[in-house]
Amino acid sequence: MTQSVGLIIAESLKAHGIDRLFCVPGESYLGLTDALNDVPEIGLVVCRHESGAGYMAIADGLLGKRPGACVVSRGPGLSNAMIALHTALHDAVPLVMLIGQVERRDMGRMALQEQDYSKLLADISKAVIEVNEASQASEAIARGFHLAISGTPGPVAIVLPEDLLDEQSDLPVVPPRAKTLPGPLPEDLQQLASMLQQAKKPLIWPGACLNSEQALADLERFAEVWAVPVCCTNKRTHQFDSSHTHYAGHVGIRTPKRLLDQLKETDLLVAAGERLTDTLSQYYTFPIAPNPQMDLVHIWPDANEVGRVWSPALGMASDPHAVIKGLLNLSPGNPTPERLEWIQRLHTVQKALSEPSWDKVEDGLNFASAICAIDSRLTKDAVITVDAGSFSTFLYRYTHFHRGQEMLTSVVGAMGAAVPMAVAASLRDPGRQVVAFVGDGGTLMTGNELATAMRYGANPIIVIADNGYYGSIGLHQDTRYPGRPFESATQLANPDFAAWARSFGAKGYTISTQDQIDQVLPQAFTPCREPVVVHVKCSAHQMSAWRQASRKLNFTRL
Repeated sequence: MTQSVGLIIAESLKAHGIDRLFCVPGESYLGLTDALNDVPEIGLVVCRHESGAGYMAIADGLLGKRPGACVVSRGPGLSNAMIALHTALHDAVPLVMLIGQVERRDMGRMALQEQDYSKLLADISKAVIEVNEASQASEAIARGFHLAISGTPGPVAIVLPEDLLDEQSDLPVVPPRAKTLPGPLPEDLQQLASMLQQAKKPLIWPGACLNSEQALADLERFAEVWAVPVCCTNKRTHQFDSSHTHYAGHVGIRTPKRLLDQLKETDLLVAAGERLTDTLSQYYTFPIAPNPQMDLVHIWPDANEVGRVWSPALGMASDPHAVIKGLLNLSPGNPTPERLEWIQRLHTVQKALSEPSWDKVEDGLNFASAICAIDSRLTKDAVITVDAGSFSTFLYRYTHFHRGQEMLTSVVGAMGAAVPMAVAASLRDPGRQVVAFVGDGGTLMTGNELATAMRYGANPIIVIADNGYYGSIGLHQDTRYPGRPFESATQLANPDFAAWARSFGAKGYTISTQDQIDQVLPQAFTPCREPVVVHVKCSAHQMSAWRQASRKLNFTRL
């Protein structure tokens, strides 16, 4: 049967499990927009900015355990969406981004908004697939999804000329290709088992590739059977229950020295599905690059990544879940008293650091007080989205994550992720509690997606930490130039965020004083049909969960 390429692409997306496509409308892909009218299984979510659409696609894919998908127009549309490609590439998240292009007859003439995407996206995507023949349209979709999930997961761009989408073709839809999962070599598995048996103070870092419910359940069982403490990695604190006796805290940006000094005693570090980055490794000092100070085992599904920066004692180009399942089939032997003391000590240290205690400040709430109160109101299956910023350190310190909860963020630290991700999560699981944590800076980057939430009936709770400045940059500057002023380079003029929320039709609350926390949160966390915004006016002097400014700040709320 002859049909348009736009319809073939829509059917191809459906075949790959896509039931929701995020976009900002553009004339360069109208042939696809029209075709979606004939594929009701795919809902089209119209966003207010391409960065929001990209972040929503990432979140939707993470929750659906498959690549997310979005479509953007050429030129400015794609440029606005590149922050999502950057996040997906660095976070190792599969994403398929469809991009409209000028008509084929005009290519090379610098037609309106024309760009060479193979050049533009060469360093920010796994592949750029340009479709210029109708016969290859469905094949390109199948290839794009396959590349997005293979090896190191990441973003793939598929470029679709405007006129191609209206062209007719009778070729069938190409079905999805099964993901190839590399397994561990038997000799490597035996070597790792021997290393774990001989280690006095082993430590495991789980990462992005351990992302299924079963994988995390097996990780917990492995920690118990093999007597190994688990330390969650940068912005992935949801991967291991913080109440578990084998939980050893969270290592990433601004890890407290008290915990880090203990972790550095490890003699065997197993990075299981963790790529290893500068922020996680404390800027290549733990482990030291390129020659680690301990035995390092690096498990990652892409051989090109293993050994790229560090020289591991054992490198395994394998699915980390397969390694864990393999170890569970081997005998660990009895743990030594020293091993048991090591596990208990790490858990005790991290538990003490997460106790609800904080200093009083004069320039607004210590954000810790709000986080601790919210922690007790998070449901067992809550989805928590977190933006980039120093305010997030309070969340990582004081929130007690449990199995069944999920956290979505930009691990690489791109701002603006929390609100659109929360909207996507609320659309994916309408009855599930979704709570976004975002700073005042990130809110006004992508907070306009609150309009998208209203349009499609999403109802996330959005907690805004408003300290009146770009906190992370102020913290960096105060660290490098202590005692020097930085207000002029970081201070912000903010709206009344509660009133701003109400202008969209959402509910808006403000917390300015300690006693308002217990007044506002019961109302804000009562399930309702509208989005809720909680505007927390917090201290600028309390720069993070671990540090105050080195001097009195010259801030006035603008």
